[in-house]
Amino acid sequence: MKLQPLTSHFVAICFIVCLTGQRVSSGVGSPVLDIHGLTVYVRDEQKGYGPIFEEQPIDTVYPEESPEGRVTMNCRARGIPTPTYKWQHNNWDIDIKMAKEHHIMVGGNLEINNPEKSRDEGKYVCIAYNVHGTIRSREATLNFGYLYPFTPEERHPVKVKEGVGAVLLCNPPPHYPDDLSYRWVLNDFPEFITLDKRRYVSQSNGNLYIAKVEASDKGNYSCFVTSNSITKSVFSSFIPLIPQADRSKGYLPDIRVKFKDIYALLGQNVTLECFALGNPVPEIRWNKYLEPMPTSAEISMSGAVLRIYNIQFEDEGTYECEAENHRGKDKHSAKVYVQAYPEWVEHINDTERDLGSEFHWPCVAAAKPLPTIRWLKDGIPYWKGDLRFSSLKNEDSGMYQCVAENIHGMIYSNAELKVIVLAPTFEYYPMKKEVLAARGGQAIIECKPRAAPRPKLTWSKGAYILKNTTRTRIWYDGSLEILNVTAADAGNYTCFVENFKGKANSSSTLVTTAPTRIDLAPTNIDVIVGQNATLQCHALHDPSLDLTFIWLLNGYPVDVDKESDYYERSIMIKNNGELIVKYAQLRHAGRYTCVAQTIVDNATASADLVVRGPPGPPGGLKVEEIKNTSVVLTWSRGTDNHSPISNYTIQSRTFLSEYWKDMKTDPPLVEGNVESAKVIDLIPWMEYEFRIMATNILGTGEPSMPSPIIQTEGSPPNVAPSEVGGGGGSNRELTITWVPLPREYHFGNNFGYVVAFKSFDQKEWKRVTVPQPEIGRYVHKDESMPPSSRYQVKVRAFNNKGEGPFSLTAIIHSAEDAPSERPRNVHVKVRSSTEAVVSWEHIFNLAVTGYEIRYWSHREKEDAANRVQVSNLNFSARLENLKPDTQYYTDVKAFNTAGFGPATSPLSFVTEKAPPRQRPRIVSVERYGSKFLIKWDHVKSQSNESSVKGYKVLYRPDGQFNGTLFKTGKHFIEVPAPLKGQYVVEVRVHSEGGDGEVAQVKIPGAAVGISPSCLGLLLPAVGILVSLGF
Repeated sequence: MKLQPLTSHFVAICFIVCLTGQRVSSGVGSPVLDIHGLTVYVRDEQKGYGPIFEEQPIDTVYPEESPEGRVTMNCRARGIPTPTYKWQHNNWDIDIKMAKEHHIMVGGNLEINNPEKSRDEGKYVCIAYNVHGTIRSREATLNFGYLYPFTPEERHPVKVKEGVGAVLLCNPPPHYPDDLSYRWVLNDFPEFITLDKRRYVSQSNGNLYIAKVEASDKGNYSCFVTSNSITKSVFSSFIPLIPQADRSKGYLPDIRVKFKDIYALLGQNVTLECFALGNPVPEIRWNKYLEPMPTSAEISMSGAVLRIYNIQFEDEGTYECEAENHRGKDKHSAKVYVQAYPEWVEHINDTERDLGSEFHWPCVAAAKPLPTIRWLKDGIPYWKGDLRFSSLKNEDSGMYQCVAENIHGMIYSNAELKVIVLAPTFEYYPMKKEVLAARGGQAIIECKPRAAPRPKLTWSKGAYILKNTTRTRIWYDGSLEILNVTAADAGNYTCFVENFKGKANSSSTLVTTAPTRIDLAPTNIDVIVGQNATLQCHALHDPSLDLTFIWLLNGYPVDVDKESDYYERSIMIKNNGELIVKYAQLRHAGRYTCVAQTIVDNATASADLVVRGPPGPPGGLKVEEIKNTSVVLTWSRGTDNHSPISNYTIQSRTFLSEYWKDMKTDPPLVEGNVESAKVIDLIPWMEYEFRIMATNILGTGEPSMPSPIIQTEGSPPNVAPSEVGGGGGSNRELTITWVPLPREYHFGNNFGYVVAFKSFDQKEWKRVTVPQPEIGRYVHKDESMPPSSRYQVKVRAFNNKGEGPFSLTAIIHSAEDAPSERPRNVHVKVRSSTEAVVSWEHIFNLAVTGYEIRYWSHREKEDAANRVQVSNLNFSARLENLKPDTQYYTDVKAFNTAGFGPATSPLSFVTEKAPPRQRPRIVSVERYGSKFLIKWDHVKSQSNESSVKGYKVLYRPDGQFNGTLFKTGKHFIEVPAPLKGQYVVEVRVHSEGGDGEVAQVKIPGAAVGISPSCLGLLLPAVGILVSLGF
């Protein structure tokens, strides 16, 4: 017994040594792939992963005049172990050690000091590598940007006749890259010319185009060029533009800025230019030949520029630009081709595969033109096209790059391929100890060890080796399938696996159970909408297993909890799965399946639930035979929901209302066996949409989808305008008015009105056309028209189909003459510093309807005068909000609907000085029996204030605004003591300029518990405190 622990330790040590030896000899360690391509064992030296780029170099433009003196090409990759970097320039390795002053490596970044075009321009590639493999970055170009100055030579003057077009050439200097923007300076910097319909600067060549030269264009012009890449600008020498006075009479459009055939990349923004010379300045229009313009297209610069944002393949085509003035037109067209930079449809990913297995590595890209596919392995060209391995070898492991390229560029997809070797093991996917199967059913016992290469697999039951028969089958993935299971199939099953690296086996026990079966199946049921239906289901099963029920409707599970308003389960009886459908709706009809299941097997039984209800919506609604007041509708019948359709109801809707209304048909009843009907009594030239509803004995169903909107044909109007009348207006005018007809009575296009009128001494009617449908007024001017003459008027409507009936004839009067008489005896009475009253004698003329009074101060202009209008019943007007101590002027004139009469001569007046700003200071409040004596200090007015004429005292109940007003020239007043409640006494100055500010004091009514002598002492003190603001 004592030897047993020692033996166990010895065995353990031997096992460890054995494993160590196996690891050294075979190199097998961590899991990577199993026989199904899943992860199994990875060699120790393959722990980690190969390089993956996180940042790659990009195309760079280095300004030749840059003061920095350094260019950095960025490159960063991750990997385990950390990657090492090297760079290539024009496919030659850069030796950092040899050129350490010129090239410096900072991490993976390459820094170039004092770059030189002859030495450093070209293509650069970053290479990252570790023990797992090597990858190459995308190629990045380094170019040197420059923009040289314009040549200093003077430019010749451009002389051109006014009205003729001109082109000033820019001729930009040598530059790189070609991303210049252009503007033109006029006379002095930074006075840039403003571009408009007449002037345009082409951003393709920099030229300035003037469609029609005017005298204001005279000046000196300089082309201002900016390189956006190197942020540098240069000026050209000035070009004098000298317009000649011999003005041109005009000429045809001549397109000078023409866009060329262009190849654009998918998603780019494309700019097309088109500008024409011409007199008058031509209008520019754009279109796409035989196709609508792209939705993302935008026209700017007065029509000279067409921009297509985010261009797509469907935007490809021929684009046309047309310039037109009244002398003619010119046209230009060119094609826009849309191509695409490569992009991945399916890129490669890190992959692990068994030694000796077949492997196809799909790599698919889309582009226009179509891309080519090539492969790199560890940074070296490896293959072109589809990559397939018939039998993977260890040396196939490494870093792979799939490169897709066309004329527009290339893209890289990087991934690592690991070829692995592993002895079989069940450590990670052990077999189940026990597998259950129902007798008469199917049993599947899985066997999924990890192994590489794929192992040979054998099954046994006890001592018997199993092979494929009619009842047993071994699947490709190693699983064992047994059909029509019997009690004799129960027992222990073992799976044996072997490859050249080793062997392994594992076992499962098969246990058979009684099958599940339904002994009470649901039966077909027929109900009406809103009724309940009960679907029965009872099952027998193996007593050692739990039984559950699931219901399906047309193959989809019924969520009883979620739809508890309509479904209910009976759980009171054992092994009972009964389902109750409550308040059944049409959507609940269908085939119900009861599924009785255990963890081993299940049994099913089905029945149909028929729900009868109103018909479903008709379909395929079409509108045909469209007339002015009728259409024919056709449709296809919807479901009748198990009750025959008796009739249809047709409804319509117009813009007049958001609600649907029933329509008249011919015949009036649309029976249920027809699929077309004529709708009548429609409004001509009206937009309609229709829908149909079917009815059976159970009700009316849901409406169909609305028809497309249609417009009935037009017809002449049949309604006359109403409320025809008029009169009034200005001198020599006849004003005719009516109520415009609503849109539903227009009945056609080009709708308007015919206005007819004549005086009583004329035989012929004068007719005038008013083409605006919303207008309800016409004014006829005739200098020979006598004022206040009687006229007969009538109005009718018309459209493109004809004229409607005339309205009833109305009698109106022409306009009166404006008053010719001035008001007399105008007087001004100044009431205060801010108010005056103007009065006059009435003009006895029925034509006068009112008076206008103007007033303005001596500091204001007469045109800016304030105005007050009153009716002819008034002979005076109050002028308010005047300024104190200010001279004003005022005049008065009469007016009527025809205009204003002559004004009176301006009358001058001066407002009073402002009232004193100082408020009276109440000095005492004393009670004497039934009265209070209130005293205050005298107020002295200032030099710019009106003199004091006296005082106004208002005696009122507290909380009310009305009371008794007293006037006094003294500095005191007696008021009665209040019998009840509290009163307020307000004191203010009265002067010619008005009333001053208010001082007030509150006096109480009869006080309880205070003697009159005490009250006489307290009240003066209260009055003083109140006057001081306490």
